[in-house]
Amino acid sequence: MTQHSRDMSRRRLLFGGAAVGAGVLLAGCTSNEQTPTEAQTKAADGNANAEPGKQVTIGFSAPAADHGWIAAITNNAKAQAAAYSDVEFKTVEAGADAAAQRAALSTLISQKPDVIVLLPHDGKELNSFGLEAMAAGIPVVNLDRAFPDAKAYRLQIKGDNYGMGVSAATFIAEQLKAKGISNPVIAEIAGMDELELTQERTKGFNDTLAQHGLKVQNRRAARFTADSGQQEASQLLQALPKIDAIWNHDDDQGIGVLAAISQANRSEFFMVGGAGSKKAMEDIQADNTVLKATVTYSPSMASSAISLARLIGQDRGMSDLVELQVPKEIVLASETITKENASNYLKLGF
Repeated sequence: MTQHSRDMSRRRLLFGGAAVGAGVLLAGCTSNEQTPTEAQTKAADGNANAEPGKQVTIGFSAPAADHGWIAAITNNAKAQAAAYSDVEFKTVEAGADAAAQRAALSTLISQKPDVIVLLPHDGKELNSFGLEAMAAGIPVVNLDRAFPDAKAYRLQIKGDNYGMGVSAATFIAEQLKAKGISNPVIAEIAGMDELELTQERTKGFNDTLAQHGLKVQNRRAARFTADSGQQEASQLLQALPKIDAIWNHDDDQGIGVLAAISQANRSEFFMVGGAGSKKAMEDIQADNTVLKATVTYSPSMASSAISLARLIGQDRGMSDLVELQVPKEIVLASETITKENASNYLKLGF
């Protein structure tokens, strides 16, 4: 959720290596061209903030929109900007890595947009750009992948990676207790271990399991892609002849995980996903796989980032808050989607 680090180099779906028989599951990935729903791009009709104001130019940069979650980030941002008559949306290519994105953003600074919304390849590596833009008087909205220096952004909006682990572990603990399972075998299929977001998710998962007297017996790290999810899940299933619960960090990655589970003909456990893809929600609703829940990390944050960038550019605050300015930081809660409430969340799925 997958800062869910889903850029072109890190989150490319490589279906060519998928095993025979996995095609149906792997084909379930969300189209990159999916149009955001009305719920994902909200102009807040009837709210004072929806009234046209000063014309604002918003510069935007995010890693290549070649895949599920990251594609939804860019699509949502574009659609949200289009909802406002007073916003000019200017996109710059992010390139293949942090250095290329840094160069493109430096060019953007020279064009002097009113605000820049940025999902960086890497927050630490792009921190210096945030400092440069802020020093040039251009407010920066840091989207998802955090800059370590608070002076590098005017607003930071992101999902709750630690909270994803907490939500997943809480659901698993409750389900195991309801089933009366003692000494359960719990497994984890993480994303990219070198990323801080993955580490935060695992820490939230481990901390919460420990509060229930539980722990992970086997953990594998995939790469936020369907093929890596399939590969790591296959090895996990071979290592554990019996499993009671699995948390897979990412729903796009989970396409491959479910393929491996189907090929192994295993169904003695239940699984929790991560991020909240439309495909995962539909599977949860249908209740015909081991996937019984997913914990959210919604790309709708990009829509919110554009709305807030507009207010910052117009020197306006959020109409429902007493304060005159947009807050410095917003962290979105990670919610648990189950068969019972999936219909409420489908409109936000990517």
